[in-house]
Amino acid sequence: MTTDPTVLVVGGGATGAGVARDLALRDVDVMLVDRDGLASGTSGRSHGLLHSGARYAEADLESAEECLAENRILKDIAGACIRDTGGLFVRLAEDNEDYFERKMAACNAAGIEVQRLDGDEAREQVAGLSDDVVEAFRVPDRVVYPSRLVAANAADAEAHGAAVRPHTPVTDVTVSNERIDSVELGGDVDGTVRPEIVVNAAGAWAGQLAEMAGATVGMAPSRGVMVAVEYDDLEPVLNRCREPDDGDIIVPHEGEVVLGTTSVPVDDPDEYDRPDWEVERSVSECAAMLPSVADARTVRTWWGVRPLYAPDEAGSDRRGISRGFTVIDHADEGVSGLVSVVGGKLTTYRRMAEVTADRVCAGLGIDATCETATRRLPAVDDTERLDELVGQYGGANPTDSSTVGTTTAVDE
Repeated sequence: MTTDPTVLVVGGGATGAGVARDLALRDVDVMLVDRDGLASGTSGRSHGLLHSGARYAEADLESAEECLAENRILKDIAGACIRDTGGLFVRLAEDNEDYFERKMAACNAAGIEVQRLDGDEAREQVAGLSDDVVEAFRVPDRVVYPSRLVAANAADAEAHGAAVRPHTPVTDVTVSNERIDSVELGGDVDGTVRPEIVVNAAGAWAGQLAEMAGATVGMAPSRGVMVAVEYDDLEPVLNRCREPDDGDIIVPHEGEVVLGTTSVPVDDPDEYDRPDWEVERSVSECAAMLPSVADARTVRTWWGVRPLYAPDEAGSDRRGISRGFTVIDHADEGVSGLVSVVGGKLTTYRRMAEVTADRVCAGLGIDATCETATRRLPAVDDTERLDELVGQYGGANPTDSSTVGTTTAVDE
């Protein structure tokens, strides 16, 4: 048994930790729970790119602008949770020249600073870049260490009164008179809480949590593989400048690069195939940009599941689903007190949390403004302390286990 919080946030990834921090800074009594360690779901199983917005610029201008704004905010508030590497979008001889031009024009329209390079200039900046690269442009991509980012958010939430409980799964939700009545928690808490509002920040598992309460969230999860290989010489993120496809991104981490990724629909974010062809295709496609990665030693391989939200989406191709986010109040379904935040990206977690916290505070009649865009995260200038926090909340995850001192990551 534990003290009843005003708000229970379910899901300890970046968005859930961000919501807990935002609410705690507004003096809301909040509890954050996750069934495993923090960042153990999608957040800690990505390739670790902090988007500049360029990836989405020609297809979704609003998402691109949102990524750029949040990228800049995190540069100011997140310290050692991110690394300023820059990024290149490269066009190979076989890639569509018109798409390259559209991408550059869309970046300009979104306010994303770009610098055009010919193939030789690109190879001067990136040792080992393929001779097939005919042109490229620079963008302000960065690398993010999600284990650190989530831990810093959780620590700030706790410092302002929140209860943070990893290893605490939700086992049941009771609804009475069309309102959330109670939530059963297992694991380290093993008790019942009666919050006024439940925030469903469970990512790819949001549909399962909503179903416990008799509500519906139209998730369309998609798996993708990441392959970390030994590699010391890459600084900028490499993006293949073509229509989104398998193996079109290489993200530099310390002493290695992460090659990715694929996009295959899954029905269950816990139970899905992990076939060798996805690994092989990602490596071979990435090697078209940076040939030596094909022979580099594999350090670890893992899959992540994207928390795509597409209630009206039909068909099997989920690459075209918007990476924007949605906040849903389930009162219209007869489940008052349940708010779901779905979709989105790691890059935009802070904005997702702000919009969600605004909605929650409005429901509670609380007049308090968001501080997270300007308030620096704790311990972000002290990597040793950051990594202690990561260990406290469950350990590092596959994305950043080469950098973060405490690790629980395993190959799959």
